[in-house]
Amino acid sequence: MALKAIHVADVPNFDHPAYIPETPTIFSPSVPSGYLEAEEKEGKQRSYKNGKFVVMGHRGSGMNILQSSDHKMKCFKENSVLSFNHAAQFNLDFIEFDVQVTRDDCPVIFHDIHILTQVEGVITEKKVTEITLEEFLSYGPQKEPGKVGKTMVRKAKDGSVLEWKVENDGPLCTFQEAFEKVDTSLGFNIELKLDDYKIYDEVELKRILQAVLKVIDEHADQGRPIIFSSFQPDAVQLMRKLQENHPVYFLTNGGCEIYGDPRRNSLEEAIKFCHEAGLQGIVSQVRAIFRHPTMVARIKESKLSLITYGQLNNVPEAVYMQHLMGIEGVIVDFVQEIKEAISDFNETEEDYSSVDGEEIVENRNRLPVKFSDRELSFLLKLIPELIQT
Repeated sequence: MALKAIHVADVPNFDHPAYIPETPTIFSPSVPSGYLEAEEKEGKQRSYKNGKFVVMGHRGSGMNILQSSDHKMKCFKENSVLSFNHAAQFNLDFIEFDVQVTRDDCPVIFHDIHILTQVEGVITEKKVTEITLEEFLSYGPQKEPGKVGKTMVRKAKDGSVLEWKVENDGPLCTFQEAFEKVDTSLGFNIELKLDDYKIYDEVELKRILQAVLKVIDEHADQGRPIIFSSFQPDAVQLMRKLQENHPVYFLTNGGCEIYGDPRRNSLEEAIKFCHEAGLQGIVSQVRAIFRHPTMVARIKESKLSLITYGQLNNVPEAVYMQHLMGIEGVIVDFVQEIKEAISDFNETEEDYSSVDGEEIVENRNRLPVKFSDRELSFLLKLIPELIQT
């Protein structure tokens, strides 16, 4: 893969040399699809491996950042059937999306905890979980011809409120509609979206998770790979207990932010929790991995799969680095650009194995398998920090 010239920005420092596995592997999370090669030995964790580096479309064809000057952040309405099917055009392996459950027990696809509208300058804000399905679907574009939905606005991290306008808008959708209307070639990475500021008891968590599982039981195509993930430790632990058909991953920002629950505050804690809960993998903020690259080997030694999320995953050089480090997949917004970059370096590596005899040995020896601190620091200076918030 030819690395393009890019602007050099500040990157995290490294305290230890990183080991780069000679044969990076990839989890494959669905038995029915035939992707999965699982080994489960008595007293040990399952590991999911395949020879493919996985690309997942973040909220479909990418998240919406309304204040961004980059049109790609406002091209397709995130978490919509329109965005999901657009992502399918680029031969993605998975899409990632957020599922919440309304007051009347219907799972819907929406990222933000609150949904907002504005009428004559007055902003109304409601929790998705505290409204009915009918009210939820009344926001934004409507499916019925001539029907006008409530104007949607969104609050940015700086507190500003912007009208939720994108180039290709689409109606809000239910979890069931995703199974009925989204291209069957796409696997689903289902983030169980829960409120960071709320304490859930097991009864409420069970109600939420069983509503999600009911839709899967009734509408899932057996050929579609499915994994579950969540930042809420108790939710993923309970989901693992409620079902065994689909892998469950723990989402963590690996210490990039600090929470009251210590299980959420480091990659070491994430490994420990995954083993205690019987989970199959970790989905980490990519910056946490770049700050602590030796954790990649630790995670793999623990028989856990590892994928990453974060805006650095929109940079081909950052994704290529992760491929070399043995990380198994990335969640990205710029699906077309990253998928093309992935194809480039996959083709390059296929070239190394397409010849016979001494030449194949010589070519494979050219592939980097270890980086010193100095080499790794140099490579990481090719990775720009994205400045969108």
